Amino acid sequence: MNESIRPLRVRTALPACLLACSALLVTGCGSDGGTKGPAAVASPAASPNPTGTGGRLTDDQAQRMALVQAVKVPWDKAAATATGAVAGSELIAIELRRYKGGATASPAPSPGSPEWAAEVAGQNGTVHRVLVDGVSGSVLRNQAETDQDADDMRELTDRLAKAQVTPEQAVKTATGRKQGTVTEVHLGSEDNTLVWSVDVVNEQDWSETAFDIDAASGEVLREQVDKD
Repeated sequence: MNESIRPLRVRTALPACLLACSALLVTGCGSDGGTKGPAAVASPAASPNPTGTGGRLTDDQAQRMALVQAVKVPWDKAAATATGAVAGSELIAIELRRYKGGATASPAPSPGSPEWAAEVAGQNGTVHRVLVDGVSGSVLRNQAETDQDADDMRELTDRLAKAQVTPEQAVKTATGRKQGTVTEVHLGSEDNTLVWSVDVVNEQDWSETAFDIDAASGEVLREQVDKD
């Protein structure tokens, strides 16, 4: 499998095709020496205090701030683009991160600029990994998973069928409790319960709140704030 598109993280074991390992790696933002296209993201120096932080930004807060301020395409538009790239597909996961190369589209974005890394499932359960430019909204890459077997695809199809709550409904629930920018949505399992996990970054203090929302009932099962 081409390693240029890395699987997204999940909280508990899923089929091998869905194991996830990417994380928000962005630090800071800056221009790309005058070249056209989205601005690259550079490492920030110590950042001044935004409203409500009570001090200077931590490294994690600075990274979140740089990523959120650089992205122009919200999660739902990126998700619609990703599912639109694969006929009849459904969203499994989407995460905001920095571009690390591997685009097949031209022109490619600047290294370090924001991208949405999505996983979608086709009608037969085949997973496609789709990269969406976080500034222009264009598809950078669409790659089908090659090491799924029939059991993997059947299990994924079953999970999606059991998810009565849509990702949009899960996000509405999460942002109804904590306003901010959605940086990750993914379908996973927590204590044998199918959940939509949603991460929301607050733009006042750059904290991140992680929600686990029951994918069958819509109940909020977990709400955890990371202020560091």
